[in-house]
Amino acid sequence: MQQESAETIALQALAWLAGHDELLPVFLGASGASEADLRSRATEPEFLGAVLDFLMMDDAWVVEFCDMQGLSYETPMMARVALPGAEQINWT
Repeated sequence: MQQESAETIALQALAWLAGHDELLPVFLGASGASEADLRSRATEPEFLGAVLDFLMMDDAWVVEFCDMQGLSYETPMMARVALPGAEQINWT
């Protein structure tokens, strides 16, 4: 996946996240971002990677997001790998 496509998917995930009143504050708390940061940093590939990292913390979130967007369940991970910072992920 190309970085531009990954950024588009991450922006879709950010919009999905922003539409969840109960989940958005959890993301803000976990990331340390403010609502102003959502607007100002939405074009930064590193921030978009953090959005995908958060989304992938819960399989139910991935399923809901992907079903809403008509994407395969592997798409968020493929997008994450195409964005900066993915090499720092340690799954063990």
